[in-house]
Amino acid sequence: MRYLDEKYPFLMKYFNSGVTSQDRQISHCILFYGSDIQAQYELALEIARMLNCTGDHTETCRCLNCKWIRENNHPAVMTISKVDNKPSNDTSKTVISIDQARMIKNDLLITSDYHRVLIFCDRDKEGNIQGLNQLNFQADAANALLKTFEEPPSNTTFFFLTKDKSDVINTVVSRAQCFYVPSMKDEDRDFSLVKDAMEGYLELERNEVLDFNDKILALAKEYEPETVFTQMQNYTEALLKSNLDNLPMKVKLISDIKAVEAAKKEIRLNMNIQTVVETLGFKLIL
Repeated sequence: MRYLDEKYPFLMKYFNSGVTSQDRQISHCILFYGSDIQAQYELALEIARMLNCTGDHTETCRCLNCKWIRENNHPAVMTISKVDNKPSNDTSKTVISIDQARMIKNDLLITSDYHRVLIFCDRDKEGNIQGLNQLNFQADAANALLKTFEEPPSNTTFFFLTKDKSDVINTVVSRAQCFYVPSMKDEDRDFSLVKDAMEGYLELERNEVLDFNDKILALAKEYEPETVFTQMQNYTEALLKSNLDNLPMKVKLISDIKAVEAAKKEIRLNMNIQTVVETLGFKLIL
């Protein structure tokens, strides 16, 4: 998909190189995280297409496998969610179940001529792709599959889609190669409330962190704290989009986005706003 090459050049180059290498150097467990779950799903499908292509291995290949995957109708490329690919007698509707885990393990015992790809995610009430969390992908089902994730059959790749790595149990994260997928949605990414406070924060010294914290705290008291943190993420993601080729800057900004997301979770747990802001400030200003 050309638009994926344009939006995610680093990721697409990395996976294309791994898939086309002689010994196919691609992890069998891959975790994508970030706010745009649909983009993660499209990336997983595109990698599945590359792994199964029997044609000319271009993004426009028309071989049967590529056609099936573009139509999301390939027999070996499966979406695993609380509503997708469940056993016929499985009545659970809110989780990826243990019965599903057993079904997956049994299915993988059967050899396949295809490269099997299983994409673990969630869906909302309208059927839209959503991210995994520890409510919809609970420890019992995840643990039932750990051995399979660790030592899968040949030609098998698992994808896990989530907003934040902390939303998936650590035993799964530790077995996966993790990639941050920045949001490229053409949507309103407003950061007008925090623009003045965030301007130049990457150049601030440690002795300036208290002043920075005071500005953020004042905003959090005037407006909803989660709104302020969301705009801080929007500001940081805008910086990230303009620095995708600067690896040290990219690493720093991804770390900052994760720090703000952690602050949002702390607010939802009713932690003291001043403590949350102070902790966040020291994480952002190194």
